[in-house]
Parts: sequence; structure tokens; C-alpha cells
Amino acid sequence: MASIACTPPSPAPGETPGPRERARGAMLGLAVGDALGAPAENLRPSEIRARWGRITGYVSERPCGTDDTEYAIFSGLLLARHGSALTPAHVESAWHEWIADRAEGPFRGAGFSERGTLENLRRGLAAPISAQHRHAWSDGLAMRAAPFGVFAAGRPGEAARLVAIDGSVSHDGEGIHGGRAVAAGVAAAMAGATPAVVIASALAVVPEDSWTARSLRRAVTVAHRGERAVRSAVVIGGYPWTDLAPEAVALAFGAYAAADGDFRAAVLTAVNMGRDADTTAAVAGALAGATQGISAIPADWAAAIGPARGRCLPSMAGHHVLDVAELLVPEEGGKWGAGVILPDSLPKGVREVARATAPQGAGDEAAAGPGDGLSSDEAAEHLPAALPPACRAGEPPAALPAGPGGRAARVPGPLVGAGNTGQQDGEGRA
Repeated sequence: MASIACTPPSPAPGETPGPRERARGAMLGLAVGDALGAPAENLRPSEIRARWGRITGYVSERPCGTDDTEYAIFSGLLLARHGSALTPAHVESAWHEWIADRAEGPFRGAGFSERGTLENLRRGLAAPISAQHRHAWSDGLAMRAAPFGVFAAGRPGEAARLVAIDGSVSHDGEGIHGGRAVAAGVAAAMAGATPAVVIASALAVVPEDSWTARSLRRAVTVAHRGERAVRSAVVIGGYPWTDLAPEAVALAFGAYAAADGDFRAAVLTAVNMGRDADTTAAVAGALAGATQGISAIPADWAAAIGPARGRCLPSMAGHHVLDVAELLVPEEGGKWGAGVILPDSLPKGVREVARATAPQGAGDEAAAGPGDGLSSDEAAEHLPAALPPACRAGEPPAALPAGPGGRAARVPGPLVGAGNTGQQDGEGRA
């Protein structure tokens, strides 16, 4: 089969996007957000305005994704291979095979959590010890969480369970919570949930008293007031690093809520808030892309996204996010197996291994996560006053509830890690 990356079909105007269109929207939306946000990473809004005015499209001559896109491809391929049978051992083995044990480098753009994880793995440490480094709270898991929501469409709890397994090699604590929130939100959006239910689904899989949940609630509460209010509600003033998972995830959901799920508005809001702009825009793009489908992504933005260049992960060079979406789309079974046609963009060796090692039935009868089965009505009950007018007609929202009940219990064992560049932010300078 030829790669579908260049000619993705789109639903006709006015049609509700199907699972494949939403899957492609989520993955391409992530890559587009990453490429749009990369030039604004670690900048303050005032610095963005001084350089470009308001960013309304690509500002670099050759826009491309960063480590966010390449790690999302990495996790998507890993998930496609193992489905719901994914284990920490599978994840650790993939890190060794595709990243740590390769002589290639220098993993350009990799974040502190990724580098800390690689150092630990190369020293012979295994999960969850491999995640015991100083940056386990980073947004490196959140940036690669969207594929889990695509795979577990309509099952936020299962998406959260699987992404926590992926994160066990590199992250812990708030780093895991951020990944779970993103994966659950994308899973809800994949099933056609409204922005209200998407937000409720994200909150339902993280502890209500966690930093991540508190930041997320603050962000969506003020979203109707715009990006400045969202930023002020969650950014830690004077803190020098921008890759905090609770902050980045909250900024992304705040942008998504402020835009009522509209793709263009959500991504540009995230980009113009600065901070870890490539990750926040990637997450907002994945959420909005799953909500509206691939047809909502401006054609000129989509056209700029080609196969990964392998600047951070050389082993991911040549893979396109749309081909990964094809592997994860629900009706394909969510794993590599006899019934799945593998894109030609996958290297021959990888295709052969995928065929030989595909677990039979692993992706179909997985144990349901604690957050599974949450209907749209039940999820909406968690946010009676949490949504901005854009998400729900009415008056500006009152304070969000402390947090929804029935959230998924944290997966025990493996910790997690991975992150973004984590460079010093302009706000942290003397």
C-alpha cells in the first residue's frame, strides 16, 4: 500500500468526521501544532509580539516538527505493535532498540527528562528506576500521549492506563498525570465528545488534588477571558524552565477550551502564549484535530508536514504521522496483525518484525481502565460550571468543582520520563 500521507481523504463539508478522519486529525494536528509553536518556544508573549506581531501561521521558512512529533511517532509505532497488551518491558525494550543502544545522535532537541532516561538506560537501569531523574515531572509524556487516545477511542480510562505504562520508563508523579490527561482527552474527542466532555474526561483520570488537576481547572475556568488570563492562571512566575507538565497541559487545555475546540484558534492561542509553545500547541492541536477531524486543519499548514526528519530520533526518520494514524485507527484493530495493511513508509525490517511479533487479539479485549464507560452525560456532570461560554452557552463560569469523582487509579509500579528542550524561559532571567 502506498503511503496515505500525501492524499488524506476528508469528509464533505457538514459531515461528522469518522474515526479515521479524527485519528488523522489528531496526529496531523499534533505535528502541525509542534511545527507552528517551535519558533515561539521559551519566549514570552511580549517577545513573540516584538518579533512577529501575532503569529497567525508558520514563521519559519522550513517548518518541521521537533522531538514532540518524533516521540509521538515512536510511541504510536510501539502501541501499534502491542496494542492493549503493552507492558513496561515492551517500552523499555523499544527505548533500547530504537534510541538508547544506537550510536546515532546527538538526539537534537531532546529534553532533560529524555536525556536523563537515556543516561539511566545506558547505565543498565530498568523501569521504574530509569525514571528516577530530576525531570520526571516534565511534559515529555504529555507530548507523546495523543496516539494512546487515538488507539483507545471512546475509552479514556484505557488510554490513560496505556500512556502510564509508556511513561513508566521516563516519568513519575505529575509527569504521568499530564500524559494521562492528554490521552484521556483525545480518547473522548475521538468518540465525538464535546469540549466539555473532553475536559471532564481528562480531569476524571488524574487525582483531583494533584498539581495537574488544579492547573487544568484554573485554565478552563478563565478560558472565556482569553489567552492572557489562561497564562496568568497557571504559569509559575520567575520559574526558569518551561517544560513543567502541569503548566503545559493546562495551557493546552485552556487554549482548546477558549477556542471551543476550533482547530485554528486553539493552536494559535497556544502558540502565542509562548512558554513551551511547541508542546502546548501540539497537545491543543491533537485535541482539536480529534474533535473536528483532519478537514479542520488548514491545507497550507497540513501541506508543510512531511515525514519526520529524524533530527532528534534518527530511527524515526521517514515516518509520517498520518501513516501512524492509519495503524492506530480503531477499525483497523489498533495493532499490527494479519488484518492490518502496513504502510510502505515503514522500513522492510520493521514490517517483517511487526508481522512476526504481532500479538493475536491483544488490542481487542483489554482490561477496561477505571475511567472506561464514562458516557457523555456522565462526564458532563463533572463540569456543571466549568466551561467558558464558547463551550457552553450561558454566563461566565463559576469556580470549577474540586474535581470529578470516579477517576482512574494511578497505575502502580513504573515511573515515567521524557520532556522538551527545557531551555530557560525569558521570564526566568534576571
